[in-house]
Amino acid sequence: MKIRNLIIPLFIIGLMSFARPEKEFKVFQFPKDKIPQIDGNFADWNMVPDTYSIGLDELKNTRFGEGEKLNPKDFDIMVKVGWVKDLNRLYFYIDAYDDYWDFNDPALKQDIFELVIDGDISGGTFINEESGNMNKVPKNQLYFKGHGAHAQNYHVFTPVSGKDWAMVWGGTPWIKEFPYADAAYQYNFKHGESGRLLMEFYVTPFDYASFEGPEHSLVSRLKENEIIGISWSMLDFDGKSCESFMNLSHDWRMIFDASFLCAFRLMPLEKSFQKSIGANWKYYVENEEKRIIRFDDQSVGEITGWHWDFGDGKTSEERNPVHQYAGSGLWTVVLTVEGPAGKSVRSKVWEVVTR
Repeated sequence: MKIRNLIIPLFIIGLMSFARPEKEFKVFQFPKDKIPQIDGNFADWNMVPDTYSIGLDELKNTRFGEGEKLNPKDFDIMVKVGWVKDLNRLYFYIDAYDDYWDFNDPALKQDIFELVIDGDISGGTFINEESGNMNKVPKNQLYFKGHGAHAQNYHVFTPVSGKDWAMVWGGTPWIKEFPYADAAYQYNFKHGESGRLLMEFYVTPFDYASFEGPEHSLVSRLKENEIIGISWSMLDFDGKSCESFMNLSHDWRMIFDASFLCAFRLMPLEKSFQKSIGANWKYYVENEEKRIIRFDDQSVGEITGWHWDFGDGKTSEERNPVHQYAGSGLWTVVLTVEGPAGKSVRSKVWEVVTR
């Protein structure tokens, strides 16, 4: 299992590579009071600007007729990706047209949106057939030990008929179940017909997803302005064998090796959703025995001044002060910030405890 607090030197991060290194895609940040509801009502996505849309023009047919120009009259797709700060989920919206929707097969021979996510950009192979340890460990053991562990592959069925909404490629099928994932569709066509499909879903990325279940797993911590690895392919069957493997990475190896994913940046809130000023803070216990607390300013907006009242008669004008309490207690701490837009106050009642 990966160590969450491992500090990776910046020069190592600089050496990490993605498919299509010249391109960086964006993940829209939803405000916390506007989290998308997975209910088949797609109005939640109207706030996402078109600059976040990823269309057919970004895909390439990488397995069948490689280099062939994709025809939107045959198949067309637009995808948007979103996230919510402090909620470790990735939200997806799909608006797709197909001249022949194929979803009558109870197994894998149907139209599929194949999605791969590597939340901590660890890269490398993540399925047993491609593991570098094949000559050391039997393949069936590798399946349980690492297949889908550090990156996850979802075969999302578009749409579903009498089966689960997705197949997880690996030993962790529980990650497609609620509360780790959810999905909703809207369409009015039948198998073999043309038409438009709308779909929304969310998934939970994992730094380590264990065959033994969520209690043995580690959810990826999504942080503002950081980059994660994502790519997808659209498998178009049209009543026969798969005739098109439309791929965002432009490299079909993305399905089993996270080194071939694309870079997606977790964007901050768009300015139209940002508060002009808003006080907020967190704290960390630096030394419990000596009652030393470090306070971390989390305010938003243009801030020019900070005033901390630590609840024990002491104050500070620093942005991120360190304070030592003289004795035990339950302390109400108040932060007041000010800037061109005015003042904002945030108190937390009896949250800071010393003993």
